[in-house]
Amino acid sequence: MDPKTKFDVEIDATRNLITVRYRGHIAAADMKAYSEKVRGMLSQLRPGFTFLTDLSALEAMELDCAIELTKVMDACRATGIGTVIRIIPDSSKDIGFNILSIIHLRRGVRVVTCQTAEEAEQALK
Repeated sequence: MDPKTKFDVEIDATRNLITVRYRGHIAAADMKAYSEKVRGMLSQLRPGFTFLTDLSALEAMELDCAIELTKVMDACRATGIGTVIRIIPDSSKDIGFNILSIIHLRRGVRVVTCQTAEEAEQALK
């Protein structure tokens, strides 16, 4: 990941997987760019896809980021998301992802929270 960017988004079409890694302090403007990028990439995935979010390098995320974050969750639900895997090494950095998931992803979406990338890789299998 470029040290200047606040997030990195990758698609692995063969695994039907989108991976997002956050870093540093995320402001609302950063989240808007992220939201647009992710929503533009979802068409490359098939229904049942997995969304892997890595918060290992996240320091903080502004509360105003929730607006764009929920747009991504709604777009993922509309595209047919199957599984969400989150790497959250420090539970205090959850920043509301679990609560937003209950509202915006709803039933039928498997949500797994891991502390390490190794645990996340096991959850992908």
